[in-house]
Amino acid sequence: MPFHEKSAWIMSVALLLGGVLYFGAVVSAWSESGQLMSPLIPLIVIYTVCLAAIAIVGHIVIAVLAPKDANAPVDERERQIFVRAGHYSSYIFAVGILISLGIYLVSNSGDLLFYTVFASLMVAQTAEYFFQILFYRTSI
Repeated sequence: MPFHEKSAWIMSVALLLGGVLYFGAVVSAWSESGQLMSPLIPLIVIYTVCLAAIAIVGHIVIAVLAPKDANAPVDERERQIFVRAGHYSSYIFAVGILISLGIYLVSNSGDLLFYTVFASLMVAQTAEYFFQILFYRTSI
């Protein structure tokens, strides 16, 4: 398995775990209070630190296990994989943003707009890594 595919797996897991923890806290607070809480900077900082920690530790582990792969330059096939994955995930992000704007027009809630845009960003980025994994495993 190439280094960048391993990296995509690590980042997918990190984003999924971070997203579940972040939105789990938001939904929990929403169900307890009965109203959607405003975005809290400390919660966003915790999400970011967790995401970075998982990514750093994961990449250190795979780099130590295969140092030659970690230092290998990106070849033409990998460049095409990254471009196609980014291309497809951009559509997912665009749809998520359009849905977020539609929800805002109906709900008129800036807090809900923030959460839906943030979720759209997480989903699109996770999809990009999943597309990379898919393209590594299939011929493009």
